[in-house]
Amino acid sequence: MERGGAEKAAEMEWPAYLNEYEKLVIRMNNPRVVIDNAVCPTATLVKVDSARKHGILLEAVQVLTDLNLSVKKAYISSDGRWFMDVFHVTDQFGRKLADDSVISYLEQSLDTEDHGLHRSCAEEGLTTLELTGADRPGLLSEVFAVLADLGCGVAESKVWTHNGRIACLVSVKDELSGSPIDADAQRIRHIESRLRHVLKCDHGVCGARTAVSSMAVAQTDRRLHQMMFADRDYERTPPSPPASTRPSVSIQNWDERGYSVVTVQCRDRPKLLFDIVCTLTDMEYVVFHGTIDTDGDLAHQEFYVRHKDGSPVSSEAERQRVIQCLQAAIERRSSEGIRLELCMEDKPGLLSEVTRTFRENSLLVTRAEVSTKGDMASNVFYVTDAAGRPADPKAIDAVRLRIGPDCLTVKEEQRPQFRRKAAAADDQGGGGGGAVGIGLFYLGNLFRRNLYNLGLIKSCS
Repeated sequence: MERGGAEKAAEMEWPAYLNEYEKLVIRMNNPRVVIDNAVCPTATLVKVDSARKHGILLEAVQVLTDLNLSVKKAYISSDGRWFMDVFHVTDQFGRKLADDSVISYLEQSLDTEDHGLHRSCAEEGLTTLELTGADRPGLLSEVFAVLADLGCGVAESKVWTHNGRIACLVSVKDELSGSPIDADAQRIRHIESRLRHVLKCDHGVCGARTAVSSMAVAQTDRRLHQMMFADRDYERTPPSPPASTRPSVSIQNWDERGYSVVTVQCRDRPKLLFDIVCTLTDMEYVVFHGTIDTDGDLAHQEFYVRHKDGSPVSSEAERQRVIQCLQAAIERRSSEGIRLELCMEDKPGLLSEVTRTFRENSLLVTRAEVSTKGDMASNVFYVTDAAGRPADPKAIDAVRLRIGPDCLTVKEEQRPQFRRKAAAADDQGGGGGGAVGIGLFYLGNLFRRNLYNLGLIKSCS
């Protein structure tokens, strides 16, 4: 009887043992998060460590971006199959995080595998349309006019333009019933056909593309990057490109360690880190080490990367392609022009009416964000004149008078996005030997800074 009792006791211990094992496995594979408001007087430290997998850095940066947090400094370090990232973040007003609900959400989002950010448009009764093509004055007005004509109500939309191309995500529903439209295959084909006709051009591979998104759009900015990358906007050169305002990107190989050192210098702005890490990830490069720093309005970002197959950048053609793609990713969100904010009661055809007014006053929409909550429309447009120059204030006044001065407000005039320092290296990255030496110096400092921020040494000097 005693033996049977011992066996029974042992059997009762197994479930607890398995549970602890499962916790260990989860802890090894999911991020561990520490948020510290005491170490730095000007920023909140967010530390994330976990087993490394491709894309985990982007997932962490995406959480910070979706909360509109600014990353002023960051240290990325990987040792084998483990990594630790330390981010110095502030809110959109440049202050440390003080809202307990934001901190709690940040901890929960970073501490789970899927971050809880994914949403399905289908669950919200929306159908997402993807549009790419050649940009031109009045194009957005025609797109929204077609949707209004076909009885599609626009609930959300984001529009980017770059190098004469346009990428647009539009989430729509039936205007009258509010029900999804993707169940009606014939209606979907008709919508795609009409939109493709509007976007159509005569330049072969530059032709238009329309599609119903087959994925739940969890991060629209990443999808827009992917759409413009697939459209090869990075290969197209706009007329008279302002070379002096392009972001500085250089790539040099550190052969002894098998890394490629990617260095980016440009004007700092919100979501800059996301745009760069998103592009590297979608091009299948893994970031093993990195530093992000800002000096006034200048951002300096440096990454030690390898391709997903373990190799560094292996040819001059590959190097130039990565440089072009990173420059394009930074420029897509440049938002040059005057920012107009529209807030008014939503109604059928509102976007068609507003964008038609822009077109009639020779204003070109370079970027747009459309959102509808309940009965209210909250939209942001960046506009220039038809040639891409600063908009005429008289045209802005005419548009505001037509739409309603209280509904359409002017917020700011964007300055040129990117400026190089006079002594910066050219886009080609300069001589190889000197750059590798600089890379060695930076990597040594990187490790010391990481150890200091992890509290393992008392000084990083």
